[in-house]
Amino acid sequence: MARHLITSALPYINGIKHLGNMVGSMLPADVYSRYLRLRGHDVLYICATDEHGTPAELAAKEQGLPVDTFCAQAHDAQKAIYDGFALAFDHFGRSSSPQNAELTQHFARRLNENGFIEERAIRQVYSPTDGRFLPDRYVEGTCPHCGYDKARGDQCENCTRVLDPTDLIDPRSAISGSTDLEVRETKHLFLLQSKLQGEVEAWIDEVADEWPQLASSIARKWLTEGLHDRAITRDLDWGVPVPADTWPELAAEGKVFYVWFDAPIEYIGATKEWAEAAPDENRDWKSWWYGPDGADDVRYTEFMAKDNVPFHSVMFPATEMGVREPWKKVDFLKAFNWLTYYGGKFSTSQRRGVFTDQALDILPADYWRYFLIANAPESDDSSFTWEHFTATVNKDLADTLGNFVNRVLSFSRKRFGDDVPAGGEPGEAERKLGEQITALLSEYETQMEALQFRKAAAALRALWSAGNSYLEEKAPWLEIKTDQDGAALTLRTAMNLIHLYAVVSEPFIPASSKAMRAAFTLADDTATWVTPDEARSLTRIPAGTPFTVPPVLFAKITDEDLESYKERFGGAPE
Repeated sequence: MARHLITSALPYINGIKHLGNMVGSMLPADVYSRYLRLRGHDVLYICATDEHGTPAELAAKEQGLPVDTFCAQAHDAQKAIYDGFALAFDHFGRSSSPQNAELTQHFARRLNENGFIEERAIRQVYSPTDGRFLPDRYVEGTCPHCGYDKARGDQCENCTRVLDPTDLIDPRSAISGSTDLEVRETKHLFLLQSKLQGEVEAWIDEVADEWPQLASSIARKWLTEGLHDRAITRDLDWGVPVPADTWPELAAEGKVFYVWFDAPIEYIGATKEWAEAAPDENRDWKSWWYGPDGADDVRYTEFMAKDNVPFHSVMFPATEMGVREPWKKVDFLKAFNWLTYYGGKFSTSQRRGVFTDQALDILPADYWRYFLIANAPESDDSSFTWEHFTATVNKDLADTLGNFVNRVLSFSRKRFGDDVPAGGEPGEAERKLGEQITALLSEYETQMEALQFRKAAAALRALWSAGNSYLEEKAPWLEIKTDQDGAALTLRTAMNLIHLYAVVSEPFIPASSKAMRAAFTLADDTATWVTPDEARSLTRIPAGTPFTVPPVLFAKITDEDLESYKERFGGAPE
C-alpha cells in the first residue's frame, strides 16, 4: 500500500483555537488520515505548535512567565483539547524543539552556501514608547491595497496580501497603540526568493493542476505578482538563533530566524522528534522527507486555510529548492475558505465565536466533528449558526443514525433476546439493499479519495438513510405478527448495517463508531473496511452473536439548549 505523509497548518501557541481553525486544517487532516489507515495505507500524520515570534513573548509577559515556560504550558493545553477532539496525530511536536533548531540552521547555512541568502542593512520600525524594534505583526495600520484598517505589518488578514510594516497607512504599535514610530537602521538576513521564481513556477506547473482551485489560484497569483526577497531574521529574544559559525555579527546581536522561516521546517523537525521519541522502534524520519532515503515513494498532503497557502505553496517550496537537497515537497495542498460565525469572522483576539475548549464543554467531540466536516468551507465560505448546528445534529446524528441503532437493537432484544436472531433467507428487499449499500459505499470512497469532504459526508449520510428506508419498508414491528423469521432476518440485516456503519463512519465519528462496534461480542472483529462483496451480502455479524444495547449515541439538542447557547455566545447580528 502507499505511504502517506499528512500535515496540517501548525496552530499558533498563543491561545486556544476556535472552530474555524479546527475545520480549516487539523480536523480534515485527521479524517483523511483515519480513512487511509482503515484502507490499509502506511500513514504518518504530523503536526506541532508554532511557538516562535513576538505574540508568544507578549503573552508570556502578560502571564508573568518565562516564554519557554509559557509555551510548554500552552502546548500541553492545546494538545489536551486536540486529544478531546480525538485527533490521532502520530506526533504533535513543538517548533521550539532542538530538532527544529538544528534543521532550521542547516537550511539557512545551505541556502547561504548556494547564494540564496544575503545580509542587508534595512530601515525598520522602532517604537520609542515601547523601547524596541517592532516585528511585522506588531505594526498595525491600513492596508494600502484594500483599505482594511486592522492590517498587520506582515500580511493583511482581509485581502491576504503580504506586506512590510512601512507599506501600512497610518501605522501604529500593536503593543501600546502609539503612533510615535521611527525608522532606524539594522541588519537582517534576506532570502532571495526572486532568484528562485523560475524554479517555483516550473514546479507549480507540474503539480498544482491537481490541487483545489483555491490553492492553485493563490499560488499562481503570488507568482504572477512576482516573488520578492524577504527578511528571515528578527530582533527578538525567543526563536531559533542565527548560527554564529556563519553570521557571527548577527548572532552576537541576538538575531533569531523569523517564525515564517522556521515554522514550515518544523514539519520535518516534528518528524525527527517522532523518530527520536521511540528509539527502540527504529523509526526512520528521513524516509518520509529525504528522497534518497525513501521519500520519493511518499505522497505528501497538506491541509490549511487559505491565508496559509502562500507560505506553503510558494515560500517553503522555494526554501526547499534553494538548499539544493532532495527534500520532499507537497504533492497535494488541500485549502479551505473561512468558517464564519453568523457571517462574521471567528476571531481569537476578539473572542468572537465558539472556541474548541468551549465546544467540548458543551457536547462530545463527535457532534462537532461531524457538523464541521459536513459543512466544511471547501468551495466557498460557510457559516456556523446555532440553528444550523442544531438542525444537523438532530436530523443526521440523532434521528438518522442514533435512532436507527437504538430501535433496531432495542426491538430485537425485546422480541428475540440478547443474541442476533437467525431468521429466514435474504429476499428481494435484502438484495436491493445490498446493491444500494455497495453503490453508496463506492461513492463515499470516491469522495474521500478526492478529499471532497462535504460530498463524502453526504454519501455517509445517504448510507445511514438507506438503513432507515429498509427498516421502514420491512417494518419488523408489523412483520413479526405474521412472519417471525422474516422479522428476525430484517433485524439481523439491520444489525449488519450497524456494524458496517461502525467501520466506515470511524473517520468522522470515532467515539460513536467504537460504541456501535462494541455492541456486538464477536470473537475476532478485526475488520478495518468493508469490501463490495461484504456490503452486498451484509453477513459479517452471524446469527447467535451476543449483543448489547449501547447508551443513546446522540442526544437531541432541545429548544432550551439552543436558546442557552445563543445567549452564551450570541446569535445572529441585529
